[in-house]
Amino acid sequence: MRGKFITLEGVDGSGKSAQAALLADGLRESGFDVIATREPGGSPGAEDIRALLVRGAVTRWDPMTEALLHFAARKEHLNHTIRPALDAGTWVVCDRFADSTMAYQGYAHGLGPEPVRALYELVVGALAPDLTLVLELAVDVALARATSASGEDRYERMGRAFHDRLGDGYRDIARLEPDRCALIDAGGTVDEVQSAIRAAVGERLGVGLA
Repeated sequence: MRGKFITLEGVDGSGKSAQAALLADGLRESGFDVIATREPGGSPGAEDIRALLVRGAVTRWDPMTEALLHFAARKEHLNHTIRPALDAGTWVVCDRFADSTMAYQGYAHGLGPEPVRALYELVVGALAPDLTLVLELAVDVALARATSASGEDRYERMGRAFHDRLGDGYRDIARLEPDRCALIDAGGTVDEVQSAIRAAVGERLGVGLA
């Protein structure tokens, strides 16, 4: 039986990474075989490309170059991590996936949806997450929370207008695909947000979590 593919999305500072790890732990405690991964990254080649995207000057790449780099990393990630796991019956919890490219490059950088959709069809094809959890948080709060001790802060350093467009993009993605996407209020405590996430997973995928 094919594994389930769950992605977590949201603006910088929304708490995705911590919540993805907690969700993966909860699924394991409930008896599921799970891997937790991330984008950009998640396989050796994709991690090499990640370094080009999340470090350096804000103006390092133009929007199309960024989108191409993200999809190049995604292709490696799919080939070496995501597809083999799903085919083996393992559940995949991924911190960001293609909705991030749509939100960041398509909406916030102004590339537009159509180029991103065309790249998705070319690189990803028919595969789509079984559930996407979109963590929604006010931009001011998210930016105040966003910290990157590793120096991977290139997107965090982009201006307020960029992050406003980013939040609008995520809301539009969730509105256009309500069957796949669940909006999660990320303004509560870590435990409150995780409870909302597990409730959405249980309701949408028909599983009980510990």
